[in-house]
Amino acid sequence: MPAKYRVEITRHAEAELEAIYAYIAQDNPAAAFEFVAAIERQISSLERFPLRAPVIPEAGELGVSYRHLIHGVYRTILRVDGKRVYILRVIHGSRLLDLGILQAP
Repeated sequence: MPAKYRVEITRHAEAELEAIYAYIAQDNPAAAFEFVAAIERQISSLERFPLRAPVIPEAGELGVSYRHLIHGVYRTILRVDGKRVYILRVIHGSRLLDLGILQAP
């Protein structure tokens, strides 16, 4: 059985999930709940296999092997550090990454 990793979601990523929910809920609260729940399930699955998430295309520019998972048009940006997985951002795929926010606690 694979080792278990500890997944930690930053406050910034939590706020982004809340904003995604609020945006979708304007039109359809049930769909908003299911969409965010699906992202949260995807994040929870990182406890077992975080390295399955591919390294982001911007990694060469950043000098750090950030990884991401895609759900719909949203990207969950993460970093694996030892036995910890830090969820740093949950952003729309068309947005540029803010390098200042990509710091794990």
